[in-house]
Amino acid sequence: MDYSYIDRNYCDICERIELAKNKSGRVDDVDLLVAIKSASLDEIEYLVTRYGVKTVGENRVQQLLQRYDFLKNLGVEIHFIGALQTNKVKYIIDKVALIHSVDRIELAREIDKQAKRHGIVMDVLIEINSGREESKSGVDPSCLEEFCREISRFENIKVRGFMTMGAKSEKNSEYLKYFCETYQLVLDILHKKVHNIDVPIFSMGMSESFEPAIEAGSTMVRIGKGMFIKK
Repeated sequence: MDYSYIDRNYCDICERIELAKNKSGRVDDVDLLVAIKSASLDEIEYLVTRYGVKTVGENRVQQLLQRYDFLKNLGVEIHFIGALQTNKVKYIIDKVALIHSVDRIELAREIDKQAKRHGIVMDVLIEINSGREESKSGVDPSCLEEFCREISRFENIKVRGFMTMGAKSEKNSEYLKYFCETYQLVLDILHKKVHNIDVPIFSMGMSESFEPAIEAGSTMVRIGKGMFIKK
């Protein structure tokens, strides 16, 4: 198979990550999570073995379960990055290292319950609806402080940081606006210590928005279609 498109995409994305860091004067690391929803097993294996990709994200519980043994054998860390129903938590609780999309207390309660059954503490990110879009999941920014207080009471959940999608836009300047607002909101929350977070993860930015996300302070970007597009 010819995977030259993955070679081009991976090198281009890594270069753009570094350029975005340099533009904002950052010297810290930005973690690359590869969203593999649309990727074939062969594409995933090539990317991991050729470039040493360490972290992948699945959006769907069923697909994660179907691919779990394959991904485990590759040695990658698996994150769940999609919307998660409470009745599906039990299927993935022992298979993922981080859940990105915790946006309601009933979901957090179920994660805590299932984690306790397995004798583990589950790392999670709180999803913020930074664009305040009714069609999107996530905690409303005005409710974030109280949500952090409530979720920090669960003994078998460890809040590692925050995730946001950002409102869909055609302009980097619009993405930058949403991401900067989210970043500042999170800094305010961190300052108030209404959480149990150590070094926070800021999971912001996808294929079309990772550069302004990095400029705004993202520490993890989720790249899917941009990695596997054949151009």
